[in-house]
Amino acid sequence: MTEIFAPSHSLLSGTDEARRTRIIAIANQKGGVGKTTTAINLGTALAAVKKKVLVIDLDAQGNASTGLAIGRAQRTTGSYQLMFGEATIAGSAVPTQIPGLSVVPSTVHLSGAEIELVDTERREFRLRDAIRDVTDYDYVLIDCPPALGLLTLNALVAAHAVLVPLQCEFYALEGLSHLMTTIERVRRAFNPALEIQGVVLTMFDRRNNLSDMVADDVRSHLGRRVYDTVIPRNVRVSEAPSHGKPVLLYDMNCAGSQAYIHLASEVLRREKRLAA
Repeated sequence: MTEIFAPSHSLLSGTDEARRTRIIAIANQKGGVGKTTTAINLGTALAAVKKKVLVIDLDAQGNASTGLAIGRAQRTTGSYQLMFGEATIAGSAVPTQIPGLSVVPSTVHLSGAEIELVDTERREFRLRDAIRDVTDYDYVLIDCPPALGLLTLNALVAAHAVLVPLQCEFYALEGLSHLMTTIERVRRAFNPALEIQGVVLTMFDRRNNLSDMVADDVRSHLGRRVYDTVIPRNVRVSEAPSHGKPVLLYDMNCAGSQAYIHLASEVLRREKRLAA
């Protein structure tokens, strides 16, 4: 694993810190903005520098599980069972092909979880209660569904910070303002310690002036909350999930892989500042 990432390992150097599990929700109510791709590849990049990482697949579509080559037969226990007290982290986490990276997969039961949670006691705190004592990992990355429902609310209540993938498209800021309002409401009502880790611009196309316009607009509104790293449109990123691999394993040298390595470096630096 170390050899695979040797060309860019220096980008992630100097970031060692004492073991303290940090929980990051990767959220945006819009679909197709790169949440799952970011969860998979950020987790892989962090694992490559010896961080222990757990991805929790909280989306009923199960794309994070598929992208990490977790077959249906391996998904008998997952995030649904974890939230409803039928399993523990230890009993639901499945090791992946990447050393140091595990995933709590999505199961078919998760599709009905939104309805079941409505009448469940402590419905907003189910995930936090299930993972509050986790100590076996440096980072827990929660891949949220494309909606601001009870599953995403559980992720935001459980998390220390939120990472927001934002597609470079015309309506990006409109959707982002809605999400920011939701985050602020969660902070006031349920999780006052919740922070915005950062906003990452995804699907950036340098051939398209609109991408530059959106990026400039987002940076002018959010300033330093926006990561320097942008994730480009890249065919290798799109191909990788069909092979059950993160793009960093599928094609280490492509532009998408290099971007996610840079993003991981930024995340680690921000985490170090937040912990200071």
